[in-house]
Amino acid sequence: MVRIEQVEVVIADIPTIRPHVLAMATMHSQAVVLVFLRRSDGIVGVGEATTIGGLAYGDESPESIKINIETYFAPILKSCDADDAASSMALLSRHIVGNRFAKCAVETALLDGLGQARGLPVSELLGGRRVDRLEVAWTLASGDTATDIEEGERVLEARRHRHFKLKIGKRDVAADCAHVGAIARAFEGRASVRVDVNQAWTRHQAEQGAALLQDSGVVLIEQPLAKADFEGMAELADRHEIAIMADEALTGPDSARQLAKARAGDAFSLKITQSGGLVPTLEVAAIAEAAKIALYGGTMLEGGIGTAASAHVFACLPDLVWYTELFGPLLMVEEFLTEPLIYQDFGLIVPQGPGLGVSVDRSKLDRFRRH
Repeated sequence: MVRIEQVEVVIADIPTIRPHVLAMATMHSQAVVLVFLRRSDGIVGVGEATTIGGLAYGDESPESIKINIETYFAPILKSCDADDAASSMALLSRHIVGNRFAKCAVETALLDGLGQARGLPVSELLGGRRVDRLEVAWTLASGDTATDIEEGERVLEARRHRHFKLKIGKRDVAADCAHVGAIARAFEGRASVRVDVNQAWTRHQAEQGAALLQDSGVVLIEQPLAKADFEGMAELADRHEIAIMADEALTGPDSARQLAKARAGDAFSLKITQSGGLVPTLEVAAIAEAAKIALYGGTMLEGGIGTAASAHVFACLPDLVWYTELFGPLLMVEEFLTEPLIYQDFGLIVPQGPGLGVSVDRSKLDRFRRH
């Protein structure tokens, strides 16, 4: 049996290329959490658990992820067979409640190590990839209309992105929709525009916003209402042509079943950390497919490891109607991989090598490591 001999957790604070404005926080850097599992055969698997805005977004923070893995996960992992990721995750789930982000990082590291040992990409361990390239949307989140248009023109000309998402919800609805409308008109016929409200609207505001945004040519609204308001999301999706997408409400297979039953949205934003791992994300996708709910490959603004892991999962899916937004590494001032991920022709090339197909440059990582 191959043992896990060492569990190492690193937090790295990596500055962003510009302020990233969300409804609940403004980001100037991203705290990336990496988990390294050293196996008794010498292979090191790596996973990532990255969240947004400390505890402003969810119930796990970089600090809690690190201390919980070191204190509670590590002793259990050291009793596991490193080549049996499924049984290892089942054992963790029996002993540890919640902690979806931390579990995702550990499962990713287990599958990365197993893939390296078997000479197979993680996507092959998950059933086999269907595509080698994933189209990637870019988030315009400076909050300034002219700045966002200029940034959008730049990445569109470089053939890096042709779908734009705008973070709104801090201003009043009319001002936000005017901002979005101006951007949608600027890119009409050349790029699609969608918005993410991050739960900031009331039902009344959402009704107003949906009507204004639909008239502006916006194609999708992500999580406009509080994550617990399934009824409001269902009513909004039923009354408006513009697509309504669940994001924060989606926390794994159980919530996916509840959302699907309530018809609380037209689309699901898949996130490996929110779902609790790569395999649970595939379960969420299967539930959506059975319920005829469209899929979108979401991000928690992960660095290269989490982005590669997400890409392996999304490449296995039959159809991503709303594409992906795996742009996290592009938002950071520096990549910490030995070889950066490849973005070209409006998409991300899914890594081909064994495991995740990428590796961490520890010297680069150490420049940002939190001590």
